Amino acid sequence: MTPETEITLDDAIKFLWSEADILDRNDFDAWLPLWHGGHYIIPIGDEVTDFANNLNIVYDDAQMRKARAARLSGGFSISAAPPARTVRTLSRFVFTEEAPGAVTIRSALHVIEDKFGRQRMFAANVEHKLIATENGIRITQKVVRLLNSDGMLTSISYLF
Repeated sequence: MTPETEITLDDAIKFLWSEADILDRNDFDAWLPLWHGGHYIIPIGDEVTDFANNLNIVYDDAQMRKARAARLSGGFSISAAPPARTVRTLSRFVFTEEAPGAVTIRSALHVIEDKFGRQRMFAANVEHKLIATENGIRITQKVVRLLNSDGMLTSISYLF
């Protein structure tokens, strides 16, 4: 794949399903290389677009993603001990922007978390900005808009 390579809807969906599988396995060593700069963002509120100047649940650049992954996989974070087991389901894939070698794709995400013998469900609209590189498709931005982002969120010990 080269930067001029077209990213098809099928390519993007397969990539996002692979990312979901990696996250369900808590394989952060495989997740971090899926990125090409950019930010992983969980904003508070549905309408926020200026993420840098607003309060977010998560606003991670590459260094913060690496630190978060280390905390979640190292067992040193109280919220991550024991680690939650998750199952992600993605659907409703829609391209919202297309350019040579780049797309923005919006999808619906359901995450079921199992921890301490209880299950919780989270729903979100997710926007990925993807680019084609020599190493395949990579993420340049991921925005997870949780339906209850402005409500009470307790102990989220995983990545969406």
